[in-house]
Amino acid sequence: MREGFALPGKPLCIPVVAGKPPWLPVSQDTLNEEQPMETKFTPWRMKYIKQGDGKADGGCIFCAIAAAPPETDAEHLVLYRGERCFVLLNLYPYNPGHLMVVTNAHTADLAGLDTATAEELFTLTRRSVGVLEAEYGPHGFNLGINLGRTAGAGIAEHLHMHIVPRWNGDANFLPIVGGTRLIPEDLSGTYQRLRPRFDALRCEDEERSRGAICCSGAEG
Repeated sequence: MREGFALPGKPLCIPVVAGKPPWLPVSQDTLNEEQPMETKFTPWRMKYIKQGDGKADGGCIFCAIAAAPPETDAEHLVLYRGERCFVLLNLYPYNPGHLMVVTNAHTADLAGLDTATAEELFTLTRRSVGVLEAEYGPHGFNLGINLGRTAGAGIAEHLHMHIVPRWNGDANFLPIVGGTRLIPEDLSGTYQRLRPRFDALRCEDEERSRGAICCSGAEG
């Protein structure tokens, strides 16, 4: 049975195994043996798994959030609503500040997306990156859309862009050896940190809109 994990030129990382002290060496032959799969029960994820087809109570969960009143934004972890897209926290983040930009329209057709929606999708992605840079100062980002279930989309029928802040050292040995990822901040804390910054963006949009109306009236 494989009791540890090692990489060429790297220190050996060995998880604590019942009856085995963690400092025992591991031979190369041991590394080539079959690694048993450890099972951990996470019943709180069942609701999310059942929604993996994009359905919640007979409909799409993203469509339900898009149609929900703004008073429920905190409940749904929504940070910002545009004309054609909205921004919310990922319920199961890869890292603190893991956001999604979701289209209001129920579509998985990126190639056929109308120009206005496509532009707002990328604009909100760009602005969200700016917010995360200002609040968290990450060292990098992963941005992407999983198109189709085969590509890894959990809700394949509704387009959404992932924005994942990254830090040097955030991918440590735990996910590799123990199949465990540590998130050092809960969702409520992340929401409270980011919501004021997205509210500031909303105020900028409103001021810009009022300015455009005033200019239009002056020209008339």
